[in-house]
Amino acid sequence: MAIRKDEEFVLKTVRDQDIKFIRFWFTDVLGFMKSFAITPAELEAAFSEGMGFDGSSIEGFTRIEESDMIAKPDPSTFAVLPWRPSEQGVARMFCDVMNPDGTPFDGDPRYVLRRNLERAAKLGYTMYVGPELEFFYFEDSKGTETLDEGGYFDLTPLDLATDHRRKTVFALEAMGIPVEYSHHEVAPSQHEIDLRYADALSMADNVMTYRLAVKEIAQEAGIYATFMPKPIFGQNGSGMHVHQSLFKGDSNAFFDGDDEYNLSKDGKGYIAGVLKHAREMTAVCNQWVNSYKRLVPGYEAPVYICWSRRNRSALVRMPMYKPGKEQATRVELRSPDPACNPYLAFSVMLAAGLEGIEKGYELPSEATNNIYEMTPAERAKAGINSLPEDLHEAINLAEKSELLKKALGDHVHEYFIRNKRAEWDAYKAQVSQFELDKYLSTL
Repeated sequence: MAIRKDEEFVLKTVRDQDIKFIRFWFTDVLGFMKSFAITPAELEAAFSEGMGFDGSSIEGFTRIEESDMIAKPDPSTFAVLPWRPSEQGVARMFCDVMNPDGTPFDGDPRYVLRRNLERAAKLGYTMYVGPELEFFYFEDSKGTETLDEGGYFDLTPLDLATDHRRKTVFALEAMGIPVEYSHHEVAPSQHEIDLRYADALSMADNVMTYRLAVKEIAQEAGIYATFMPKPIFGQNGSGMHVHQSLFKGDSNAFFDGDDEYNLSKDGKGYIAGVLKHAREMTAVCNQWVNSYKRLVPGYEAPVYICWSRRNRSALVRMPMYKPGKEQATRVELRSPDPACNPYLAFSVMLAAGLEGIEKGYELPSEATNNIYEMTPAERAKAGINSLPEDLHEAINLAEKSELLKKALGDHVHEYFIRNKRAEWDAYKAQVSQFELDKYLSTL
């Protein structure tokens, strides 16, 4: 039976385990973790009133004349950090960011997801997600020197990071985050740890914890872990395939045993919504200039907008139904990368899916061929469009998207677009090594 983590439980655990510091975690609009620590003496006041901080230096929060913010800890997220010494215990809680008057702050990504989940709840749905995050281990943060030459599912001696993954799994499970799989991925020094599905808000918190845990365990070992989408030219990039489903009570709303695909009307509408809005969602699910170095044909990353049951070259995959596994009926979106902000990414996925359900979008035909091997004419005939080719195209689509404005809210949408435009402008002004190698000696 799961332990109910309320304020009383947290206060007792802090006393019993002699916790010295409690870290308050929240994220900025770009998905970077922010933290400050309090002592146990401040904990009761933090629960009742929250803790004030200056929001003007946090990306996407407030202007300096509106800088006062409140961090209100969520006791259900309390966990002791296993990579800190037990004799000097440190715990953490995720926080909801509030305005000084106690109302939710529109720029808080956690609140953005809460709003979208509340919209789903009014329709009777609960969203569950199970992401598969890939990452690389390198010798250090200054370059891309790999630790091994292993490939998919390889073992020692080709996989030299088994201990690092195992320690990471133990750390996650010690914090109450269940893990399904861990293994070596396709590229040298590339790895994957898959989290067991959970409700979307808990999972967004878990993804943030996962990314920090991977980096902390790597740092302890004297190496570096990165979730950069495409760090090595010529090798597969790192994705975050997101399995998702909607439940009504204890029933999977995506399952219909009488349908040829075992897919309900809601499930078909959800997939259709994700496909229809895939291009405008991409800026949120793939938010960095580097993200688009991964989204190219030939490296397993999906580029073309279609769905399939078995075809892993499709953007959206519906894993094949197994009798007795009705609850596992789900949709897998394969384009997101692990460097996105999970609160915003889950929000736009849900918003697109609900749009498809509410407006009765028709599900396109299943793509059964290898889309990469189709000619442009064949893809056009099949009605298969492609994702944006770069961040600039993705920004333009996101800026015009009414779906994103509604899902993110005006505050986050406006800041996100402005920040991404600044990133693109800085990137396009750079002179790359490719240009020097190609042009310097001949032009």
